[in-house]
Amino acid sequence: MDERQVVAAQIGRPSRAEITTLSRCHLDLPVVVRVPPVLEDGTPFPTLYWLTCPLAVKRISRLESGGGVKALDRRADRVPAFGAALEAAHARYAAQRDALLPEGADPQPRGGVAGATSGVKCLHAHYADTRASNANPVGELVAPWVEPLDCPVPCVIEAEGQAAKNPNWVEPR
Repeated sequence: MDERQVVAAQIGRPSRAEITTLSRCHLDLPVVVRVPPVLEDGTPFPTLYWLTCPLAVKRISRLESGGGVKALDRRADRVPAFGAALEAAHARYAAQRDALLPEGADPQPRGGVAGATSGVKCLHAHYADTRASNANPVGELVAPWVEPLDCPVPCVIEAEGQAAKNPNWVEPR
């Protein structure tokens, strides 16, 4: 199956740029892809590492709806070492993304993880950063709530020569 079609099936829409898969699940499907800092239509895009795995997205969405962003934001404010590690992750993320900018790109994406200039904005983006093999204190704390990504059947299958959501996929218990 074409990787871009697989990701489109996972996220429910076509990707807006070429992607590179950085992390896969045990079923060999993308979990995290790298997106260029400028999309095909010229739009600046601050999110370098995009989470595509429906299982991880579902589990992290539960954490966010339960107050996870605010809780980790408070931790960054109250625990100096955690806050410093978060700021370092933002700076590293921005540098990695900005190194991929085409010369003369204008406008350019800003901020660190998920475009944030500080604090925690999106647990999905922090987990994707960690899953892409980067040091990210938020993603590292989120990972045990998300993993294992142990789906018994793939979330995407081939149907009529195209990648499609698997109607038999359900979240494992």
